[in-house]
Amino acid sequence: MTSRNLRDSRLRLVRPRPTATARRAVTNRRTRPAPRPPEGTPPTAELAGQAREVLADAVRIARWAAAHHAEGSAAERERAAEDLRLTPGQVHAGWDRARLAGLVELHAGTARPGWRLNAWDRDDSAVLRGWVALFDAWPLVHPAPADVEPAAVAEAVEAVPQVLSLLQLSAGPVLLPALLDLLQQRVAELREERCEVPYGPEPDPAATAGPPETVLPALLDWAMEGLAAVGALTLGEGHATLTPLGSWAVWVKLEQICVAAQSPAGHIEQSAEEMLRGCARLSPGPARAEYRAWLAARTVSSAVTELVAAARGEDALLRGLAFEALRVVGAAAEADVRAAAEEPSLRPYALLWLAEYEGADPEDTAEVLTREEATWLWVDTAAAVADHGESALLVRHLDSAVQGTVPALLDEVRAVGHPRTVQVLVALAAAHPDPALAKAVRRAAFQVHTGGA
Repeated sequence: MTSRNLRDSRLRLVRPRPTATARRAVTNRRTRPAPRPPEGTPPTAELAGQAREVLADAVRIARWAAAHHAEGSAAERERAAEDLRLTPGQVHAGWDRARLAGLVELHAGTARPGWRLNAWDRDDSAVLRGWVALFDAWPLVHPAPADVEPAAVAEAVEAVPQVLSLLQLSAGPVLLPALLDLLQQRVAELREERCEVPYGPEPDPAATAGPPETVLPALLDWAMEGLAAVGALTLGEGHATLTPLGSWAVWVKLEQICVAAQSPAGHIEQSAEEMLRGCARLSPGPARAEYRAWLAARTVSSAVTELVAAARGEDALLRGLAFEALRVVGAAAEADVRAAAEEPSLRPYALLWLAEYEGADPEDTAEVLTREEATWLWVDTAAAVADHGESALLVRHLDSAVQGTVPALLDEVRAVGHPRTVQVLVALAAAHPDPALAKAVRRAAFQVHTGGA
């Protein structure tokens, strides 16, 4: 490129992928290979097919509700039952499952299709994520016995993962007495960890709930029925067996724990900022596993607050990664992301997040940004590359600009007012091999620095 053709030089118009570009800036550490599921696990397409069968009624109801802008009222459930030839009870259960699986969402009280519903017929991974969300919510699908104290129910729910691990390791039927022994042992361990010592008067034997030990058989039955209701296991005469879906889901949960435990910096115990810095060196798949493990160790509200705070920091790389982690959170992060869209530094990332959340094709989400917002995002991503990457990647980042020419890009970059504009332009000028272009970029940096036109 020479000074004679600088003004006519064209940039290749490509869709901006800010986080992907920034992530390539820190690929100097070898990434971990994706773990493989246990031998005998069905392929993803087959697992997704099983998940579609479990959620077939929920999908039908979600589509009906979205088409009719339903609010979930009793009258609407009656109408849906008639239209879909289901019983009111089936509609009620399917509506709950649709919401728990992220197939339908209520916006201002009106049903709208969730992004998983939009991708249901073409994206096996979206189907499996929806089913796992339902699997995680099994205590809500099958209500606990009304005559059992909430504290005892909570203990059983906390102990069930240990029971599932035994079922998964057994790879076949397990007798219910063996599962009850394990449940009792795990509950005792949980109480010991909390240093609970019985005190006060002896419980009334006539009390409805009874001592926790006596209700554990009923709670085991409840848990097994709840997990069977979501398709995680099957119940036989005195035994239980994980379905292929259930076995795969338990393996996924265990793998997430192992990933967190084996991560170079122990991400699960770190702050959001430190966790994101560690994840920057991972490819997207392993990074999402780290996000899930980190999120699982915190309440949703505190995790979202911490991620948004990390996004407000000065490191542009962490800004993009924070919104990647918020994508893993999903619907629970929507309100905070909408609030973040009011902050100029977070607005482009928040708008892209919301567009994907509302079902837009990832290839088209950039269209929700104005020209100014897209330019701001280009500068922010360039700042991440300049801070963490190599000069060649910064030069290639030029190709992602929405402007058609270098002069147009420089004009709009100067006008957008990003706080890192000068540093980005100086770094780009130093990195670019073309003397004429580098000179023009340095001139633009000087103009921004001095406040010139």
